Amino acid sequence: MEKYRDGQKELHCVFVDLEKAYDRVPREELWYCMRKSGVAEKYVRVVQDMYERSRTVVRCAVGQTEEFNVEVGLHQGSALSPFLFAMVMDQLSEEVRQESPWTMMFADDIVICSESREQVEENLERWRFALERRGMKVSRSKTEYMCVNEREGSGTVRLQGEEVKKVQEFKYLGSTVQSNGECGKEVKKRVQAGWNGWRKVSGVLCDQKISARIKGKVYRTVVRPAMLYGLETVSLRKRQESELEVAELKMLRFSLGVTRLDRIRNEYIRGTAHVGRLGDKVREARLRWFGHVQRRDSKHDPDSAG
Repeated sequence: MEKYRDGQKELHCVFVDLEKAYDRVPREELWYCMRKSGVAEKYVRVVQDMYERSRTVVRCAVGQTEEFNVEVGLHQGSALSPFLFAMVMDQLSEEVRQESPWTMMFADDIVICSESREQVEENLERWRFALERRGMKVSRSKTEYMCVNEREGSGTVRLQGEEVKKVQEFKYLGSTVQSNGECGKEVKKRVQAGWNGWRKVSGVLCDQKISARIKGKVYRTVVRPAMLYGLETVSLRKRQESELEVAELKMLRFSLGVTRLDRIRNEYIRGTAHVGRLGDKVREARLRWFGHVQRRDSKHDPDSAG
């Protein structure tokens, strides 16, 4: 998205939402997809035995219903269900799925991208047809469209004549994606997540009987991971990096019982708590992620997207 913003080109993205995805998987499609994926027949029969004659009840404030058969969908709460669902989605989308980064999938979180609105609308219709003819259903109300670096008159996307909701930002896999290609709102959410984590352990961090070294260790274990989540894939500007570091220093000063009026240098605060600069940690995580991508096979999705 940043490349399209810098190149002053439009990028059209549709975030597809499946309606009650787990509950709509047809059992016959599940067996078919397992066999097509190369699962041994004996394991297919084991899963079939797990789903045969499955029954459930509905419990509410006035009591519960009688037992009834469940003949469609995956088992809720089963550790096997996410794997089975991923297998089903992989097979059902095989004929319409494009290479990364034009199509990105994580379970039922699907993103379709294209350089033109007409093409992304056409691809969306192909996905709808491929999924709905096999028992799945695309949610018209929750599927959303976003245009990066939008020009005047870009228009909207329609699905079977119905206009898809157009948004300026979307939360995908825990990170906020903005239509202007910036990451300012994501940084603010990371700061808020850091403060939420800090408050959870403030009883330890603000206890003057606990050493600064232990406080620093608790901070690095609980608070900092919440602030750094996903930032290795974000191009931070100096202003945004400074925003993160200011928030971190406030937390450390609160933890050590000092204020800016005490005129204690930031380096001393970090050294006392044994906490390095947050910007350095972001760059370290980015280099680690880059090395991880470089070591992978050249056909892997992150390498293709890069």
